[in-house]
Amino acid sequence: MEVVAGFLVVGLVIAIAAFFVTREATRIAREPPPALFQFDDAVDWVVAHVPDDIAATLTPDDVRRILEFQVEFFKRKGVSSNGSTAYPPGPVIIGGSETVEFIVERSAATGEVYLPEQVYGVIETQLTYLRAIGAIGPPAGPSDLDPGENFPPR
Repeated sequence: MEVVAGFLVVGLVIAIAAFFVTREATRIAREPPPALFQFDDAVDWVVAHVPDDIAATLTPDDVRRILEFQVEFFKRKGVSSNGSTAYPPGPVIIGGSETVEFIVERSAATGEVYLPEQVYGVIETQLTYLRAIGAIGPPAGPSDLDPGENFPPR
């Protein structure tokens, strides 16, 4: 009798565990957890993957500064938060000439001068990293824009 009761208890524990595992797996499949952006990991990844012609003209500190300005730009656009602020309504388009212009102007104001080509190479590599970790979606097309907004050239 004790053996049967033991099997019933073990069976009940396994059934409960299977229920919770299945429930959580279904929830995560429907609504994946948000991607976590670790700045230092991003800098290391971008330094390792930036195109060679850009890497030859920038130091890792330059890449870090450009990425810091890009994060500042993201915060101003409302797409970078610590989880306690509301998300912007609708899709937000980032990248392209607006980002490059902000970074070039911001870096010049702090005494660093970067060419738009350098900045573009770094932010394109960063956007590849953000796509790889699931932090951003695919590149936007003309149908994703609001009427009257200019689509940044590729």
